[in-house]
Amino acid sequence: MIGRRRLRGSLLALVLAGLAGAACGKKGPPLPPLNLLPTPPADFSVVRRDSKVDFTFKIPGANTDRSTPADITRVDVYALSSATPVTSDEVMRRGSRVATVAVNKPKDPDEPEPETPAPKGPGLDQNEVANLSEDLSADTDAASHRAYVAVGINKRGRRGGLSPRIALPMVSPPPAPAQPRITYDEKTISVTWPPVSAPGEPAGLAYSVYQPGSSAGLTPTPARDPLFVDRTIEWDKERCYEVRAVETVENVRIEGAASPAACVTPHDTFPPAPPQGLVGVGSEGAISLIWTANSEPDLAGYIVLRAIEPATEFTPVTPVPIPDTNFRDTVPSGSRASYAVQAVDKLGNRSVPSNPIAETAR
Repeated sequence: MIGRRRLRGSLLALVLAGLAGAACGKKGPPLPPLNLLPTPPADFSVVRRDSKVDFTFKIPGANTDRSTPADITRVDVYALSSATPVTSDEVMRRGSRVATVAVNKPKDPDEPEPETPAPKGPGLDQNEVANLSEDLSADTDAASHRAYVAVGINKRGRRGGLSPRIALPMVSPPPAPAQPRITYDEKTISVTWPPVSAPGEPAGLAYSVYQPGSSAGLTPTPARDPLFVDRTIEWDKERCYEVRAVETVENVRIEGAASPAACVTPHDTFPPAPPQGLVGVGSEGAISLIWTANSEPDLAGYIVLRAIEPATEFTPVTPVPIPDTNFRDTVPSGSRASYAVQAVDKLGNRSVPSNPIAETAR
């Protein structure tokens, strides 16, 4: 009897253990996959330049739940022409895609750094700034506004958050300025052009200056005066400029056609400043000179000029420029000599002589 009870107890324990094991190993229904959406492209801006519209924005680097990196494969720009105001959602639903940029897959932080860096993908990286454009057609200009939005697309094809909508007024852009005039000195290049007038702009138009073929302006903001000063002068290197007139309509920048390009290749024909502070001290059979150093970065040295009485014409004592700002000249005792110093740059440009001095050797 006792044996039967023990047998039944053992069988019951085995059944319970089996049930417990089955319960631990049982799989529930599969969890739905995470569907992360990228944040809206930041700093979305629109500028019209004649018949082209340029877009600038920052590639999203995070998702709407604040996780990083962003689940994003590309960013699209949509546009919709309309005679009445439209919302961002309407631009997406009724508009057309006018520009797109691929986004490179982010690096896996858990992967070790390769010995040879992998080549960058064909698109842009997250948080990089994108520059895209759309060419306007003749029928586009017939609408009163053309609205734009930018949106990131994740790897499942889902759209993320929309950028702010920007409505471009479809007005005629301002006329092109005449060809600029270029002058330069030893430090800057000056670009000037005749002012452009336009109806409805009593205060006058503003201007943007570009290098031909570039959409990155040399003027950080449009200039009110018809003058641009370029301080990045490089000798013997050609620099070209073109100018566009600018007006702002409904907070959107509209630029006209570019002026004819003007180019210049600056050459350094500018001599250094004359040396200052020349003084002399006579000694037995010699005269010692000292002067203040010049500050030009391309200075090569100094030429010492002398005239021993009764002569009055200065002639070089040093056949080549000397680097020092002092010089000891050997002359006969009792001689009275006049001196001046010239600064010379690396291209051989000489300054006018310094103020002369006269000294007598003992």
